[in-house]
Amino acid sequence: MKTLPSGARAIPEQRPKISMTLSDSVEHIKGVGPKTAASLEKAGLKTVKDLLYFLPRTYENFTETTQLSEIQPGKVVIKGKISDLTTKRTSRRNLTITEGVIRDTTDAIRVVWFNQPYRANQFDPTKDYYFSGTYDFNRGRYQLTSPKAQLASDVEKKPASNFRPIYSSKGGLKSENFQKIFETLRPEFSFIPDLLPDATPGARADALFKAHFAESEADVASARNYLAYEELFELILAAKLNKLENQKLQATQVPFSPEKIRALVRKLPFRLTNAQRKAAFEIFKDLEKPAPMNRLLQGDVGAGKTVVAALAAFAVASDKKQTALLAPTAILATQHAESLNRLLAPFGIKTALLTGATKHKPELKQRIKNGEVDLVIGTHALLTDDTEFKHLALCIIDEQHRFGVNQRQKLLTKTVESSGKAPHLLMMTATPIPRSLQLAVFGDLDVSILNELPAGRQPIKTTILSEVNLSDLLYPKIREFLAEHQQIYWICKAIDDNPATETKSVKKQTEKLKTLFRTARVEFLHGRMKPEEKDSIMTAFSEGKIDILVSTTVVEVGVNVPNANLMVIEDAEGYGLAQLHQLRGRVGRGSHVAFCYLVTSAEEPSRRLKELERSTDGFYLAEADLKLRGPGEIYGALQHGAMSLRFASLTDSRLISLASREAKKFATLFAKAPTTLDDFPELKSSIKKYQQLTTLN
Repeated sequence: MKTLPSGARAIPEQRPKISMTLSDSVEHIKGVGPKTAASLEKAGLKTVKDLLYFLPRTYENFTETTQLSEIQPGKVVIKGKISDLTTKRTSRRNLTITEGVIRDTTDAIRVVWFNQPYRANQFDPTKDYYFSGTYDFNRGRYQLTSPKAQLASDVEKKPASNFRPIYSSKGGLKSENFQKIFETLRPEFSFIPDLLPDATPGARADALFKAHFAESEADVASARNYLAYEELFELILAAKLNKLENQKLQATQVPFSPEKIRALVRKLPFRLTNAQRKAAFEIFKDLEKPAPMNRLLQGDVGAGKTVVAALAAFAVASDKKQTALLAPTAILATQHAESLNRLLAPFGIKTALLTGATKHKPELKQRIKNGEVDLVIGTHALLTDDTEFKHLALCIIDEQHRFGVNQRQKLLTKTVESSGKAPHLLMMTATPIPRSLQLAVFGDLDVSILNELPAGRQPIKTTILSEVNLSDLLYPKIREFLAEHQQIYWICKAIDDNPATETKSVKKQTEKLKTLFRTARVEFLHGRMKPEEKDSIMTAFSEGKIDILVSTTVVEVGVNVPNANLMVIEDAEGYGLAQLHQLRGRVGRGSHVAFCYLVTSAEEPSRRLKELERSTDGFYLAEADLKLRGPGEIYGALQHGAMSLRFASLTDSRLISLASREAKKFATLFAKAPTTLDDFPELKSSIKKYQQLTTLN
């Protein structure tokens, strides 16, 4: 298919007899003995495929050298003669330092190697060498530090080596070891099977060949572009195939009763936003379908996801079926239980809280099994084998990224009745997800978005504040808040003091605030405390028994204290935009205007902090975060580590759109027999990891 990324230069034409397959052990490679194989396996490179996809981290380009008269700090490649070499040993740290001078026809610079004394006798002062390394200011002068060196005549008699791959050291093997191994593999590249069904024949082999034997930056860019596309195609196809599999399952159909829903909505103590109405209607229509719902409800902090969940649970209970809501912490589960019971109890809906601290668990679990509880809210206690439901029709998972795939799978599979019908699934997250991330990661889900804040939510005034101005600008504000009996969050990055850093710690800051505000009740909270201790502190804060809560980011998700309207975030530069926005969302939940102070020691605030100061729109900030930092911060909580993209960037919306379009076309083939994924064994094997990652049904 012409629109797909493909190679521009063919791999060598030699075609020896095939000696191995991609799944073979690295020991099948000529010249790789048991010792080298053990080192490769230690580095996670067990098969020929593993090795082929271990790409160079960078390349040395001897075709583009810098004259010494024009040298600038940074990575450089220079050509010249070296002389005046001396080696000395320092008494401090027992270092050997080898120094010399490199000259070309334009100028001379100093060069230094540490703990490489052999360099003093390595060079012929009459011959030219290529040196590649970092030129920077060190030890009171500019110098080239620990460069690699190669005889110019050796480079120039083999033009292909003018552009040389540099591999990361792994398993005790250096870049030179990997270069030799790949040189042995060179004739085998033409037999690498294609992966993508519609790609140009040989495109995968060409891309891998160009990555390892690049002759220019253009080769590198072309190879990585194809491999990134291939990776995105696999990820997105896996999600789309999961969606097809989900549609084959049978679910309990929950009828939509507009009259009952309207009766509930009329009695709510607030007016639903248009976004809430739209999301609820999408969920009601999904619940009516014979295939299980697989929907993600994403909304900005405070957008009212819990109310939408309540409407869904009400619809299910009205049909005499059960709902389970799984929350990541006991604090959040308790808050959900209280608010949902308040909303639904007047309509006869029976709710229950099931956490590790719940008393009389056997009796409660028996009531759940008998169908006497309509809505069960809980933590991981819902996943235990002895928690059974009479007829569970809907599972709601809050902050779904905080649960592993296996946990979600267990909740779903344990609830399937003998009828074989699967429950509907609604996941909620307060992390706004950019469109490109939705396409690539959540392609198996339908998405509802809450992008409006309910009426009555107070604005949050965000201010970047230098730590030198705390006494003049922040402390008077705190005294005002304390006088008005309003509460304060103070966020610190560290739990304990670390003499090696200036990061403020929870414990030290607590003592400082107790000294500054002697009449205030100040307590601390952090993730290493026992669950019952954390619950006790948060309960006291919620009940107004604590004035200033000094905490780590353990309060980031779900805590609702309407009387807390001032947030101070120390060392704000150390957080990502998404996390800062989540933290800020803990305030502004009551009737007062809220304030958030981003404390920084930097002379000039970062773009990240400036974006947060100018906007409270989580969806805008998510897009800004993606551009500023890449997907790590946003996807960090969403199992980024498990996904482990090696080549693709989730900021590349063009490539994602192309991969999404082609994966959708390919996935539709499977809706029509007799085509199956078994017809594409290489692709089937490759996407298995992504199907396991994104399977939610």
